Amino acid sequence: MATRQVLGALASGALAAGLSQVRITSVGGVDAEKRVMDGEPVDLVWLAAPALERLEAAGHLVPGSRRALMRSEIWVAVRAGAPRPPVADEAQVREAVLAARTLGHSTGPSGTYLTGLFQRWSIREQVQPRLVQAPPGVPVAALIARGEVELGFQQRSELVGVEGVDAIGPLPDAIQHATVFSGAVCVRSRDPKAAARLLDFMASDAASGILLAHGMAPA
Repeated sequence: MATRQVLGALASGALAAGLSQVRITSVGGVDAEKRVMDGEPVDLVWLAAPALERLEAAGHLVPGSRRALMRSEIWVAVRAGAPRPPVADEAQVREAVLAARTLGHSTGPSGTYLTGLFQRWSIREQVQPRLVQAPPGVPVAALIARGEVELGFQQRSELVGVEGVDAIGPLPDAIQHATVFSGAVCVRSRDPKAAARLLDFMASDAASGILLAHGMAPA
């Protein structure tokens, strides 16, 4: 879901460049991986790198077709108008986590990383009752905007520019975790050559401006 807006923009850019039109369905990463594993006939799949590695190992991807496309950092956000806790260093983020009434994270790579971070800080059990995991396909930003989450963490592309949400900034470098999103051609693709050309465009220098405009960085 972190890639849904940027993928749409990349698809439009590819079409303008004379490549094939593509219809993209954005779902949670767990669901996307399962659908490909179950044999759904799709041409391309975009996921975090570890999920694509599993799909490739299971024989669902065209060998050698994986392309690293974009990197996304984890950002911190609160509801628009709410106090903004300082998050400039690790100690401040830990203090903000301990002070928040509710904490929101996703089912995706950023959520997995954060729960591991809380474990490393030895506060996992302390904050567990306050953790709110966004359902698959639902951005943490939606929970923040509705007031269900006081302090939320997710990929920058999911938080920046969302109405009712104030994206404070990224996790500091000492505890930052960047997710690499990649694309690959599925073995059940009806036109694997056209699919590969689309991935080439998405990974090209011509697409870098689109990535940056949507809170991503080229991989």
